[in-house]
Amino acid sequence: QVQLVESGGGLVQAGGSLRLSCAASGRTFSSYAMGWFRQAPGKEREFVGAISWSGGSTYYTDSVKGRFTISRDNAKNTVYLQMNSLKPEDTAVYYCAAGSGGDREFLYDYWGQGTQVTVSS
Repeated sequence: QVQLVESGGGLVQAGGSLRLSCAASGRTFSSYAMGWFRQAPGKEREFVGAISWSGGSTYYTDSVKGRFTISRDNAKNTVYLQMNSLKPEDTAVYYCAAGSGGDREFLYDYWGQGTQVTVSS
């Protein structure tokens, strides 16, 4: 069992940066790939990016490539989402998830409660 808690969301102006954190409980954190998803108002939840269990591999959806970076610290049971050059269209609730990896929700077994990110123009 893994419990996930996101933090770091907030209000930021366009062009600004935020770093989200996702703290995991449980001793098996390092065995899971971690993903970030987001859900904007009135839209379906979408994949943002993911990182392998070792941190050696990352991949992102096209709309955030070059702006967002995912990293993890297995010693701290934490995964991060560094978001730079934020745009109003990045406004959403951001969720972290633990699972086998990939860009589909069904590949993830555990989910956090989400943290709100609002980017003003």
